[in-house]
Amino acid sequence: MATTRCCCVLVLGFAALLFVSLASATEVSYDGRGIKIDGERKLILSGAIHYPRSTPEMWTSLFKKAKEGGLNAIETYVFWNAHEPLPRQYDFSGNLDLVRFIKTIHDEGLFAILRIGPYVCAEWNYGGFPVWLHNIQNITFRTNNEAYKNEMKIFTTLIVDMMRHENLFASQGGPIILAQIENEYGNIMWKYGQDGKDYVQWCADLAQSFNIGVPWIMCQQGDAPQPMINTCNGFYCDQFSPNNENSPKIWTENWSGWFKDWGSQDPHRTAQDLAFAVGRFFQLGGSLMNYYMYHGGTNFGHTAGGPYITTSYDYDAPLDEYGIPHQPKWGHLKNLHVLLRAVEKTLLYGYRRDIDYGNWMSATVYSYEGKCVAFLGNSNRKLDITVDFQGKNYTVPKWSVTVLPDCYTEVYNTAKVNSQTSILVKRPNQADDGREPYKLKWVWRKERIEDIKKNGLVPDSVLTTNKLLDQLSVTNDTSDYLWYMTRFDLQPGDPFCGKVVTLHVHTYGHVLHAFVNSKFIGTQFAKDGKYEFVFEKNVQLKQGTNDISLVSATVGLPNYGAYFEDVKTGIHGPVQLIDYAANITKDLSSNEWIYKVGIEGIRMQLNLVHTPHQHYWHAEALPTNRPFVWYKTTFPSPLGTDPVVVDLLGLGKGEAWVNGKSIGRYWPSLYAGKDGCPYKCDYNQSYSGSQCQTNCGQSTQRWYHIPREFLNNRENVLVLVEEFGGTPDVVSVQTITVGSVCANANDGTNLELSCQGGRVFSDIKFASFGEPQGTCGSFKRGSCEAPWALSFIKNRCLGREKCVIPVSEYWLGPTGCHAAEYRLAVEAVC
Repeated sequence: MATTRCCCVLVLGFAALLFVSLASATEVSYDGRGIKIDGERKLILSGAIHYPRSTPEMWTSLFKKAKEGGLNAIETYVFWNAHEPLPRQYDFSGNLDLVRFIKTIHDEGLFAILRIGPYVCAEWNYGGFPVWLHNIQNITFRTNNEAYKNEMKIFTTLIVDMMRHENLFASQGGPIILAQIENEYGNIMWKYGQDGKDYVQWCADLAQSFNIGVPWIMCQQGDAPQPMINTCNGFYCDQFSPNNENSPKIWTENWSGWFKDWGSQDPHRTAQDLAFAVGRFFQLGGSLMNYYMYHGGTNFGHTAGGPYITTSYDYDAPLDEYGIPHQPKWGHLKNLHVLLRAVEKTLLYGYRRDIDYGNWMSATVYSYEGKCVAFLGNSNRKLDITVDFQGKNYTVPKWSVTVLPDCYTEVYNTAKVNSQTSILVKRPNQADDGREPYKLKWVWRKERIEDIKKNGLVPDSVLTTNKLLDQLSVTNDTSDYLWYMTRFDLQPGDPFCGKVVTLHVHTYGHVLHAFVNSKFIGTQFAKDGKYEFVFEKNVQLKQGTNDISLVSATVGLPNYGAYFEDVKTGIHGPVQLIDYAANITKDLSSNEWIYKVGIEGIRMQLNLVHTPHQHYWHAEALPTNRPFVWYKTTFPSPLGTDPVVVDLLGLGKGEAWVNGKSIGRYWPSLYAGKDGCPYKCDYNQSYSGSQCQTNCGQSTQRWYHIPREFLNNRENVLVLVEEFGGTPDVVSVQTITVGSVCANANDGTNLELSCQGGRVFSDIKFASFGEPQGTCGSFKRGSCEAPWALSFIKNRCLGREKCVIPVSEYWLGPTGCHAAEYRLAVEAVC
């Protein structure tokens, strides 16, 4: 199937050679101040959006929202294992259509940054490497190794040629202005010694040999050979300097939030801190900044890495997993982006002067052709600081940057959020009559528990050997599951015959299920990041033949670190029977082991809509809390255009398909720890991924995204394979939307309020301009307020999807207050 798809795609690709781009070729160059587009320095504000983590139907909407949010470029990795799951069998269909993705970026008038790698990390399964690489003789990843370099060159050449044939490089009139080779290699290069250094030079030479007409970058590579541009990744890159004075200061990954593991809380990075990081970067000479991520999306299928990366890759990004603007982050950054792009020429061409006030307070002034831009940066985490700048006092809040686009007027401060907060709500799927939630009706069937037949064989087994093998060497990661099966006889008088003994299994997991004589005896999974563990359960053995079937399951493969291809997976042993009371052990590690890849339901295509085994499903006696059970139901497509999710609370662990498309692994039974979620999240701290967490004591991931592109017009099929045991009784399909918005905006700003999905404002629950108290959801009027605020806002907003409120006494009325600064607090219902 993969080969067939490949042929179709490549034929279409070469047919596109007949297409002549209407856009003229663009010269992309650079100097020490920035990237040049046709000779003019350009401030690049980019956002990472990964095509396999979204769908083609979403791409246009995501790009429009990115553009509306002030960005002028989109960045993506290229995912080798998605495109070449088996050697020379390529897939560029559906949401893997990289050419369509880049062309859609171009259609929206945006630049593109293509990070080919082909190692990507990205919390993606195996770092983007196809697992079949693992089984090539004498291969070592990411070093001066001929076997690896040969495969890397073949795939990189394929991608470069595909982009070139489609005229997608800027030098051909396309949107791609930068390309990347390798990825964050400098973080681990030292472990490879001279071979690592030689490999970096080889990568640079390979990149240059393609002659694509746009610059190449290497991120986190301090010794990147010229003309490679070395770039920075991290939460903060204001102190970064490139390794050559002729290279611009580029931030390839500004981590807008953080990823989530199964069993962990939800990470959050505040809008204020993220804006502070951006402000500091451009204050100190930055020219290109890319958010990682701008839209995180969803790890469909088995694409999540880690191990233990969740199916949701929301990343707390400015656009959430479903593509909804994550407010106030999206709006707060938009205001900064608009301001930075308005003064880009002064920043990129102007004379720079730095002023150090001490106590972590500084000013940077850019002057060009009679224009002046100033940044007042306060990196002090504890103190607001007042400074005299050019004869005027400015108070800069702690851990913030104030921007004066004319060196006089404060237009933006990173700590002052003047954009709405959106409160998302989930609504039940209404039946066709729209009057009541649709109740799911389930059918079910058992998954076959593999065992050895009387003749000693296992149907569809792939290997028999007298040793325990690494899981990846057998599965090539074509399935999460590998069966290890063995048989042994106990004769009369054997010390283990008829006794209760302990089955001891040493595994590198990540999950182990054990069956003895076809009876389920237990499950265990890795915890706290320790993927090596020992499973022990008491078992009753019988005289004669005894069978042991062990299922090893992976939950994403490693994606980072040196030599991660050597990380063990699966059962390496020992596998033993132990009588602790008698202090005797029977080691089964060198027994004859039979291996079988995957589960029978997948071979029978139970996950698909049309399967020859449809009539074997049962409608009665729905089992619950039983491991290895298939469930199936149908549901109508939710009305409207809001994003669709399925609530899987009540289930254990498994995988879900909608109309035959995998929406990813699910594990709602794994709960986050109860500690680590602060009552109040302070922005004035250096972010590291662990602050400002939420969802303590709750299911790690309860809701799973169903892209509308996966849905039919009417009836849809939802299939679950339940691995641990649970109940589907409370599973429900829902839509997610903005239910209400609130804001607390400063005097002198324009406050934008917006619902989404065509909804309009139906009520203004609260509005007060003056000195309102409280926070979103609990606003209270202060001692003074403007008399017209509520009526003005109702007139401006009710019945509209969007509205803009000028925050000033001129429009809202005199406050009668004597405060230094007034605020407008609003809460509105969509």
